[in-house]
Amino acid sequence: MIAENRRFNAQVSLLFLRKSITGDKMKKQESGFTLIELVVVITILGLLAATALPKFAALQTEARIAKMNGALASLKAGATLAHSIQLTQQLAASASVTMEGSVIPMANGFPTTDLTSIPVAAGLDANEFQLTQTSATVFTVAADAGHTACAITYTVPSALGFPPTYSNAGLTAANCS
Repeated sequence: MIAENRRFNAQVSLLFLRKSITGDKMKKQESGFTLIELVVVITILGLLAATALPKFAALQTEARIAKMNGALASLKAGATLAHSIQLTQQLAASASVTMEGSVIPMANGFPTTDLTSIPVAAGLDANEFQLTQTSATVFTVAADAGHTACAITYTVPSALGFPPTYSNAGLTAANCS
């Protein structure tokens, strides 16, 4: 009985030894990629990158233009809201109004171009835009310091009874790229 157990154990050990040897050989044969496979994958990745890069650049330009159109809408809404507050409170055309705790200087019934006026009324943040009082009547909002031509303007009305003017002429792909 003991001899049979030893023989059985020897056969089982030999069987496991054969499987491990043939298994190691198979693993060595199947590991890694061929040079052709690597070249094909790198070529495909290069083609994808070459086609995706121009689209990504165009997306940045479109996003910058959309950001500036949003700022233009904020300017219009802020000026209209300040004007409506002035009208409902029956204030003089040059009297300041208070919006959300901030005093907004007004001229001809609309916010002035001061940095404490139209950008505050519109809720524009100097950390997100480049805000500039171009003149006493013109206020400019640029996308950022690197894209100063990608800009919109707000012009205070020259007389009472006229609306302010807005321009988004600077929002072109050339200016915003």
